[in-house]
Amino acid sequence: MPSLAELLEVAAQTVRDVLPIAAVLTLFQVFVLRRPLPNPKRLLLGFGFVLAGLVLFFVGLEQALFPVGRSMAAQFTDPDFLGTNAGGAGAGAYVWVYVFAFSIGFATTIAEPALIAVALRAEGLSAGAIDARGLRIAVALGVAVGVALGAFRIVVGTPLHYFIMAGYAVVVVQTLFAPRRIVALAYDSGGVTTSTVTVPVVAALGLGLAESLPGRSPLIDGFGLIAFASLFPIISVLGYAQASEWRAARVAEQRAREEISSEEGRP
Repeated sequence: MPSLAELLEVAAQTVRDVLPIAAVLTLFQVFVLRRPLPNPKRLLLGFGFVLAGLVLFFVGLEQALFPVGRSMAAQFTDPDFLGTNAGGAGAGAYVWVYVFAFSIGFATTIAEPALIAVALRAEGLSAGAIDARGLRIAVALGVAVGVALGAFRIVVGTPLHYFIMAGYAVVVVQTLFAPRRIVALAYDSGGVTTSTVTVPVVAALGLGLAESLPGRSPLIDGFGLIAFASLFPIISVLGYAQASEWRAARVAEQRAREEISSEEGRP
């Protein structure tokens, strides 16, 4: 349970961080638009709710999510759990780490509020051509694969930039062949995953894993999972769009063949 002093310290830091945003909005509203603030009492109340929510969120990260991530990573990398001597386990011995990383990446992304909002908006603007549920699953699978691969990178110690360069090379090639209507949405899908639910859990996993493995640095190896969580949804959404377009073309071709066959069979 955090002490009152810790809560006040977090609250003061949160106010310092949020005040510049409020100042910019107020200055532009008053001096550029030259209009008074609409509903000032309501705005102040909402501002207070935002501050209170951020304080509780930051305290929750420190009190729950980060410790849980470190604890889970430490248990999964424990030699007794792996059944090996300390420092003698190969990359294949950490299979449960990869399974956990995949599962937590998928679960947190499905619950991501920003992704839900973007998916519903895309479905509405496309008149149903883009399925919100399918988009969310595609993004979640991309994050899951990315986080699992990022955990594998931490285990083996391969430099981060090799994976990122190869991943974006795949994205560039996919962009050339993907439907134009999905490209911008796919790129945005990588951004919405780095939001309130996914980032704390994934970051805690990466830092905990790097702290638990011998020879790994939390600063050098612990960070980077967020990059995987942002990159691989782009690949998965572009792939989902390409697969959907290919399937739709096959269905249309099959229907055309059936119509031709039925016309040829008529007397």
